Amino acid sequence: DQSSGINAEYGLYNAGKARWGTDESTFNKILCTRSVKQLRVTFREYENYCGEDIEDSIKSEMSGDVEDAFLAIARIVKDPQMYFAGQLYKSMKGLGTNDDKLIRLIVWRCEIDLVEIKECFKIITKGKTLEEFIEGDCSGDYKHALLALC
Repeated sequence: DQSSGINAEYGLYNAGKARWGTDESTFNKILCTRSVKQLRVTFREYENYCGEDIEDSIKSEMSGDVEDAFLAIARIVKDPQMYFAGQLYKSMKGLGTNDDKLIRLIVWRCEIDLVEIKECFKIITKGKTLEEFIEGDCSGDYKHALLALC
């Protein structure tokens, strides 16, 4: 039922942009109790209503862990494959690899949407594949297991 997502944009607006200070509990209630379909409708209507993307509003209204959590929800709702591609990239960029994050994401998404995530990964890395990153960052049986899941 997408109708429950309609009018939530007003609640988000009234809890943030329309007031001095931010009512984080209203954001929390809406972002954590609505379905993905409802949130997609809400985000679209929010932007139509106040002229600002929900991510930009969250960035300007929130900070710290609350901002990070609400941004993650918004990004997953808007484009889950791009979100997870970004998380995979973050797990391997720079010095060292966040092995726990890398393993969790590959194992979790391998039978769901890893093919689409890999395409998004190539966009983020300007053409470099997930397999190329794994080859460069991992070794031994660990590397072979990850590549087999890809």
